[in-house]
Amino acid sequence: MEDLTTISQWVFTLGGYKIALNSVTLINTWMIMGVLVIFSLLATRRTKLVPNPLQSLAELLITTFDDLVRDALELDDRRYFPLICGMFMFLFLCNVWGIIPTFEEPTKDLNTPLGLGILGFVISHYSGIKFKGLKGYLRVYFEPIPFMFPLNIVSELSRVVSISFRLYGNIMGGAIIIIVVSNLVYSLVLPPFLNVFFGLFVGTIQAFVFTMLTLVYISTQIK
Repeated sequence: MEDLTTISQWVFTLGGYKIALNSVTLINTWMIMGVLVIFSLLATRRTKLVPNPLQSLAELLITTFDDLVRDALELDDRRYFPLICGMFMFLFLCNVWGIIPTFEEPTKDLNTPLGLGILGFVISHYSGIKFKGLKGYLRVYFEPIPFMFPLNIVSELSRVVSISFRLYGNIMGGAIIIIVVSNLVYSLVLPPFLNVFFGLFVGTIQAFVFTMLTLVYISTQIK
């Protein structure tokens, strides 16, 4: 279990405060962002009527998530499409990144899903104020009776915890299972299979669930 308990950090001081950054998470996250940038450039560099595989994949992602966003939010514009599609692509790569030897999933670090959960929380509530106005936005928290205001606040805050820890728990749980089984069978056939299973199958599902929950949270705020 040393792989999970040992954390490589970059430590520096800023304004008298000691700041520690998880170097493994940051490096892997930057590499994933680099892959996404390269993919977007290659997929859109020479678009053709008969698309190449990269263009086909890009078109599939765009049409799928464009339809999902339109159906969920019932809006004619596409202001939330880049967020939802980009979030899924980023989380998918984060979750499957551990399949590549020596690489680690950024979502195995709680800071990654928690940061994205907070991002979705802020955007959804900002959207609620923008679409309903401040008065209409606040009125929802006093329904069905004013006494429910504290419970409604707790309910909203719990969404961040729920969506973040769900993703973190599944990815970290998969990593723990792989390490335990590897030690039991001496890293033979089963651990590589488990690694691919948790990376591709569970990772894809969790990325989609996280993205759709973010979309639902935005939808409940603007309607």
